[in-house]
Amino acid sequence: MQQKNNLILLDGLRTWGIELSEGQIAQFDRYYELLVEKNKVMNLTAITEYEDVLIKHFLDSLSLVKVISLEKEQKILDLGTGAGFPGIPLKIAFPWLTFTLMDSLNKRILFLQDVIAELGLSGIHAIHARAEEAAKKEEYREAYDLCVSRAVAKLASLSEFCLPFVKQGGYFIPYKSGDIETECTEAGFAIRELGGKLERQVKFLLPNSDAERTLLAIKKIRKTPEKYPRAGGKPLKQPLLSVSER
Repeated sequence: MQQKNNLILLDGLRTWGIELSEGQIAQFDRYYELLVEKNKVMNLTAITEYEDVLIKHFLDSLSLVKVISLEKEQKILDLGTGAGFPGIPLKIAFPWLTFTLMDSLNKRILFLQDVIAELGLSGIHAIHARAEEAAKKEEYREAYDLCVSRAVAKLASLSEFCLPFVKQGGYFIPYKSGDIETECTEAGFAIRELGGKLERQVKFLLPNSDAERTLLAIKKIRKTPEKYPRAGGKPLKQPLLSVSER
């Protein structure tokens, strides 16, 4: 493993007040190896160079600390986790957090289950489920302190998928880039309708890169109406918009 390049990860994290043990560094390196090996037979990520993965996957995932404290135990859902981002890096760096990784593609979940076992992680499980269905189940609905997602869906749609999982007083925090102002304006009605309130935005550059990121802190201030999320792909096909925006 390219040990010298770990400095990119370690230096970036130190700027955010995160220190990793040798064991945690070894877990990140092993995760990288598993990711690249599996990516040869299955499309998990277009980013495979070691330094790029450190910055655009690992540091990006861990940038959550810029918007919320992770020093206490929390129950967190990573929705649309894909290859395990941001959930796996967060679990490695903050082992006291409890994670559910959820994805609609079972092949990804099988990979993540192998990663969890290989890295010896506990307090984390990966499940194959669609958000529209899982959010209607009692064990998942409004059961999480925090829901995170790096999924590429627009904010209005992503809010409908994610906010039903968050308990009152908890947060939904999507990872975003690009023209976030327009997206936030368009999603305003959806966030309010689903019981959320956009509290703040945190914009920054990832360390050792010119990649711009924005994290949104959306607080759950009241219960989500039972009819959400809608089934049949409606959150994506017909996102919740105010009357004036339809």
